[in-house]
Amino acid sequence: MFGIGMPELIIILVIALIVIGPSKLPDLARALGRGMAEFKKATQELKESLDLDEDLKQAKDDIVDSISGIEKSIEAEMAEPAEEQEAKYEDFDEMIQDYEKSKESREENTEGGETHTSEKEKPEDA
Repeated sequence: MFGIGMPELIIILVIALIVIGPSKLPDLARALGRGMAEFKKATQELKESLDLDEDLKQAKDDIVDSISGIEKSIEAEMAEPAEEQEAKYEDFDEMIQDYEKSKESREENTEGGETHTSEKEKPEDA
């Protein structure tokens, strides 16, 4: 404790007893003890606050790492060339012709606004 050994501590207590007197020495010791307890409490709160700051900093770093990891994966997906599909049509005219054929086939199936029903779907007259 501050490099003070037992003999030095005894000498300091004897001098305090002579200077202060036996009646006020217990009050002084009590006040000194309370002061030391408050100092320890304040020191402990400061340590906890610093630990909390470190925890918050670590949590912030984790979140930043997570976000940057997401950004990197998105960038990697964007950088990868998409698989190219084979062109179904060689030019625009072919696509138009195919569209017109499909349109004509739909019109033939629904000619006159009537829909074709199968034998099972027709209602039975009893």
